[in-house]
Amino acid sequence: MSHDALSTKLSDENALKKQSVLSERLYELGVLLSLILLCAIMSVLSSRFLTIDNLMNVASQAAVSAIVSIGMFLAILTAGIDLSVGSVLALSTMMMGIASDSWELNPYLAILVCLGTGSLLGLVNGLLLTKLRLPHPFISTLGMQKMARGLALWVTAAAPISMFPQPIQFLGNNYAGPIPVSFILVAVLYIIIWLFLTRTATGRYIYAVGGNREAARLSGIKVNNILNLVYTISGFMAALAGLVLAGRVNAVYPLAGVDYETDAIAAVIIGGASFFGGVGSIGNTIIGVLLIAVLRNGLNLLNVDSAFQTFAIGAVIVVAVAVDVLRQNVMKSAR
Repeated sequence: MSHDALSTKLSDENALKKQSVLSERLYELGVLLSLILLCAIMSVLSSRFLTIDNLMNVASQAAVSAIVSIGMFLAILTAGIDLSVGSVLALSTMMMGIASDSWELNPYLAILVCLGTGSLLGLVNGLLLTKLRLPHPFISTLGMQKMARGLALWVTAAAPISMFPQPIQFLGNNYAGPIPVSFILVAVLYIIIWLFLTRTATGRYIYAVGGNREAARLSGIKVNNILNLVYTISGFMAALAGLVLAGRVNAVYPLAGVDYETDAIAAVIIGGASFFGGVGSIGNTIIGVLLIAVLRNGLNLLNVDSAFQTFAIGAVIVVAVAVDVLRQNVMKSAR
């Protein structure tokens, strides 16, 4: 290849990269502006929306979804998905309830039971994918969704457990001034995950696996280990979200977490991650979480029927996925 031809090829590749980065930045800006616009509309429609009490209520309600969405983001980043997060949340908290109430364990040990259960279930999700070589995590995590929910109903005969000691309630029921401790936890977790993804080799490997799994394998990345890690983290985050939820309502129940996976998927895709993998940032995921939380809170303040609220969230998911597919098609045509 001549020097001029090589220079032209490199110039074209750089132009494509710049176009891709510009496209992502414009999308991210659009999501942020959508959140700001939605807040402005809700503040006009309801005088209660911009009150401190309501905003802190939104932050508290968003915390559980935000934590679940971290695990979902990592799974989607690898071109996968985790449909079991809601059921893993339920079973993990039910095991914590049994450990605290029936086994009378120290509350900190009961918390470890909760987080350990979630991590173990997440690891099983990963192993079902990597060891059994199931064709897609949709299958393994859907199976785990049903199994974990069934176990959550079985271990206490579908009965809730309530009245927990203060250490278990702390994350979900305490405030630092006007700010919920749960939302401070979310901020800390998102900073940690951002550093993990952008400052460590393992974080870069996660992007590489999502971008092109075979190329990642050929470059020496242990793809199976990365996938096992991602789904273990997702299970841990689901259990941690369950701990926050249990603290907020001072109870655990086997039907907790129903449909949490759909909110998490919506938040991640709205935040700019791609179902095709390898694209997205954890910072934008929190914008997606807040957009859904604000939408739901605003509709509640306006006394909108819950059935329409469910419809609205579903419509948001469809639009977000459609935009994702459109972005991918534009990028392919540009190449």
